[in-house]
Amino acid sequence: MGNSSFRHLVLAACASLALAAPAMAETVLRIGYLRVAQPLPPTLSNLDPIPDKNGLAGAETGLADNLTTGKFLGQTYEMTRVDVAEGDDPLAAARDLLAASPYLVLDAAASDLLAIADLPEAAGAMLFNTSAGDLDLRDTACRANLFHTLASDAMRTDALAQVLVKRRWDDLVMITGTHPADISYAQAMRRSLTKFGLSLEAEKEWAFDADMRRTASQEVPLFTQDFGDYDALIIADEVHDFGRYVLYNTWEARPVVGSEGLTAVGWSPVIEQWGAAQLQSRFEEQHQREMTAQDYAAWAALRTLGEALTRTNATDPETLRAYILSDAFELAGFKGRPLTYRDWNGQLRQPIAVAHPRALVAQAPLDGFLHQINELDSLGLDRPESKCEAFQ
Repeated sequence: MGNSSFRHLVLAACASLALAAPAMAETVLRIGYLRVAQPLPPTLSNLDPIPDKNGLAGAETGLADNLTTGKFLGQTYEMTRVDVAEGDDPLAAARDLLAASPYLVLDAAASDLLAIADLPEAAGAMLFNTSAGDLDLRDTACRANLFHTLASDAMRTDALAQVLVKRRWDDLVMITGTHPADISYAQAMRRSLTKFGLSLEAEKEWAFDADMRRTASQEVPLFTQDFGDYDALIIADEVHDFGRYVLYNTWEARPVVGSEGLTAVGWSPVIEQWGAAQLQSRFEEQHQREMTAQDYAAWAALRTLGEALTRTNATDPETLRAYILSDAFELAGFKGRPLTYRDWNGQLRQPIAVAHPRALVAQAPLDGFLHQINELDSLGLDRPESKCEAFQ
């Protein structure tokens, strides 16, 4: 073969590659991220401010992970973020995002989640709840297009109840705050205690408006004195208002669990096993802070879509939804076992960390809490308990 012929072949091959390259990059998955600002209740302390970009930072890390994998497969991802200020209409923003993509990651209150899910434009879409743990969203108020990567309140309280059973702490009392999130958590806790054969001996509502930073050592002992003796005190204070001042100030020196002290969470900076330290380090390098449970939920939503696209090479919601709810789907979630979705209510199955601020104490489900199909279904609503009909 002459040099001229060889050059022609090389040029033809290069032209062919140039034409093929755009074809490999044509698989694009567009995702919307909608944050609806929620009113924040006043709290006694400013020691735990809500992190910058809480949730969104996790989505950005998930997007980066997807792009890293996708570049080898000719797949790419785009995420459009929209913020809705408090008091503004989130439905208009949701419609705009849904016009561009059927995939929406949501950071919003439960009522806004349902309103968005019920939009005509959301029919056939896939929406991911990364912020609301309400049990109703997974039960009687479930929606076929609404998936949940945030662990439900019931999953967290079931995990804590398993620890209480293991420790034989069965003489229990509870203090409940007045914020809706506190009430929701308390309801989930009562349900979990009943589920695992435990009960409350006494319960009180915290309605103080005094500055506990100055008076906790006097007020809390008096408030807890009439509880008598007990094994553990449960705190339902999801907005972290008063609970921190209860620790070490109770009349009886007993463990404090629930929203403070020993807590059950979807994610914690103290998780280091199962490759979690790698995710934690990657997140901290990108965002200069620790990963929260909401960050993890948003990360899991992005990675769910990334894993589904990788396995199916499809971008339509019908194909991805069917795959995500199938037995073939597994998400490597750095929690020691593959994560999957419950096909009866769209909840992401996941282990729950039981930890204090300095270390991981246990990971639920604990040994001995068996299930006929999947031990992770001992946490939260199991299929026989679920009243969700939308997924049927």
